[in-house]
Formats: sequence, C-alpha cells, structure tokens
Amino acid sequence: MYDDTCRFLAEHFSSDFASWLLGEPIELTELKPSELSLDPIRTDALILLQSAASFLHLEFQTLPKDNVPFRMLDYRVRAYRKDSTKPMRQVVIYLKQTASERVHQTYFEMEHTRHEFEVVRVWEQPASRFLQYPGLIPFATLGQSADAEEILRQAAQRIDQIADPGAQANLVAASGILAGLRLEDEVVYRILRRDIMQESTVYRSIQRETQAENSRTIALNLLRRGVAMNIIAPSTGLSIEEVQQLQQQLNESAQG
Repeated sequence: MYDDTCRFLAEHFSSDFASWLLGEPIELTELKPSELSLDPIRTDALILLQSAASFLHLEFQTLPKDNVPFRMLDYRVRAYRKDSTKPMRQVVIYLKQTASERVHQTYFEMEHTRHEFEVVRVWEQPASRFLQYPGLIPFATLGQSADAEEILRQAAQRIDQIADPGAQANLVAASGILAGLRLEDEVVYRILRRDIMQESTVYRSIQRETQAENSRTIALNLLRRGVAMNIIAPSTGLSIEEVQQLQQQLNESAQG
C-alpha cells in the first residue's frame, strides 16, 4: 500500500520530486522496468524516471531490507547497458523511523566492486519542506516535527488550496495512507475526509492492486499444490500468461 502510494506520487508529481532531490523542477517521464530487462509481475518500491539528460531511480522502503544495496547496483548496471552516456541518481527513501543501521548504508560492496547510492530518512527532513510542493505534501506528517497531528492539519489546509478536485482527492488519500505510519487511523480520519479518500484515483488503484496481489498469492499456493493452470486462471481472475509467470518464479526459486 505504501509503495503504491509513493509510486503514484512520484509518477504524477515528478517535477516536485525533482525539485526536492535534484534541486530543479525538471519534468521527468516514467521509464518502464521492462526497458531495463526488469519485467517481474510486480516490482515493489521501484520507480524509474528519466529526463533527456539523466535517470532518476527511487526506492521507497517502509523498513530496510537486506537486498536493497544489491538492487541499487543491479539497476545501475542495467541502466548503463541501456544508455551508457546518461548519469543515474539513485536514492533510497526510508519512510518509517527505525533504529536499524541499514538505513544508513549507502553502498554495496563485494570483491573489487563498490557501488554507492544516496539515502534519505524522511523523519530527518523538516516537515515544512514537504509542504512547499503539492506532490510532497503527503510526506509531511512523516517529516521532522514536534507535533505530527498538527502537521497533518497543515497538510490538509494546503491541499484545500489546490484547485483541481482530482488532484485534491488523490493528495488527501495519499496523505491519509502515509500518515497511518505515524498516527492512529482515528486521528487521520478526524482530520481528513474519509469519503474523499475513498473516491480518489490512488485509493481505488491501491484497492485493485491489493486484490490482484491476493489473487497472485492464491495462485502461487495452488501451483505449489499441483493444481492445473487452466483451473487456476479462471478461479483467480488471472490470465494464463500471468499464471505461467508465477510458475516460472516458483521454478527459479526452487533452482536457487
């Protein structure tokens, strides 16, 4: 849910992310994972953007994972293969405060190879900074502040000033979802209108993704039990091709 929300914001408000991370409001377009020969059924937390001059790779993580540093090297090499002339800015953005040392790791290292990337810990960023850009408002409650509830109120006020009703609804929904990492649901729904959240594009998209993820989980369980693909597909709503991809994943996992 949090990954999908961050992906939605980065893709629809890319210039705001560029202002924050690159220092200038460059318009960025989405780079499909398949363009880098990365075509899993679902690429969690991965956001690839590009301008004419460079790549921007964002990884949003609620909590740190062991494989993130290697993923950064892997994606950098794949982007280099696509276009060796374009520099690539890589940023891992951790959302939820933790004492883990992994959120400070900025490199991957193995024999004769060292790859470095950037890390942003959102809770160390001033909350007021996120309130300056529409697409970053949903992160404000997770930023550094003495009163997260008050910051969410300020975020709601900033969103109310946005003229586009669609953008308003999406930012309300995204703000509510991310605020749930720090505040109780009762507090979030008291400040933000729940009906607007549920009507938003981002909220409905996440619901569809959650349903699809549930279908994939069921399909994987059925595959492990040896159920035929032509039975699994209509039972889960997945296509035969999607079930075949899941079977391939299981085969690769077994071989690994």
